[in-house]
Amino acid sequence: MVQVIAHRGARSIAPENTLKAAKIACEMGADLWETDVTMTRDGYLILFHDDTLLRCTDAVKRFPLKPSYRVEKFDLNEIKTLDAGSYFVKTDPFQEILKGNIGREIRDSFIGEPIPLLEEGLLLTLEKNWRINLELKFFPGTENNPTLPDQTLEIIRRVKIPLTQVIISSFHHPWLLQIMDKEPLLEVQALVGDDDTEPLDFKDFFFPAYNANAALIHPDQIRAVKDRGKKINLFTVNDPKAFSRFADLGVDGIFTDFPQRFAKRAVEK
Repeated sequence: MVQVIAHRGARSIAPENTLKAAKIACEMGADLWETDVTMTRDGYLILFHDDTLLRCTDAVKRFPLKPSYRVEKFDLNEIKTLDAGSYFVKTDPFQEILKGNIGREIRDSFIGEPIPLLEEGLLLTLEKNWRINLELKFFPGTENNPTLPDQTLEIIRRVKIPLTQVIISSFHHPWLLQIMDKEPLLEVQALVGDDDTEPLDFKDFFFPAYNANAALIHPDQIRAVKDRGKKINLFTVNDPKAFSRFADLGVDGIFTDFPQRFAKRAVEK
């Protein structure tokens, strides 16, 4: 049975990468949630996808004189003052508010939702007896902190979450090699297909699992990965027909912005 992976939490009906999005995805019955790990200026690890704070926070309103809104230019005290939920109510990115699929009480609860620390995301996952996929963010052409994998491992160990409940993924494959070397019991998954215009490259099928761009994948590639005894998950699939087609092809998991469409508990309701 294909696993339903809540992409940045239930991001179609809650602000992405927040604890609320994770909780809702868990309530829907998603098998696990995926979130993104990046670093503040003062070395704290937070759950946030973009390289800047512009799309998903009120950083410009809160800090109008900042010369840059890149995440790496903000320290944790500044990050914790930001509202990472109101943008969702204002922009309705998946039109689910417009369709009447999110009640007023729920959407009002999003206002003021903070950006979580990695530790908070892990603790929530532990509390829910759930699983989490941590994508280590790498932004080419910027100053990326080479200690991100080591600090991620340190926090995982400090939280004492079982390693079976954590997956590490990244488009930056050297970081995955570091993880494999330092904590071989952790599952790693190599992301491929960041550029929608480039063909997929599985790099000699070295890694135990691949998370591939569904828009680029060919059925023969899925079979090739599976024939080598590897796992394959696809991102990001929101259409029910495409979801069923990929499930029939034998993929192991599918990342979706709509766990409420596919997760067993949600479907049963």
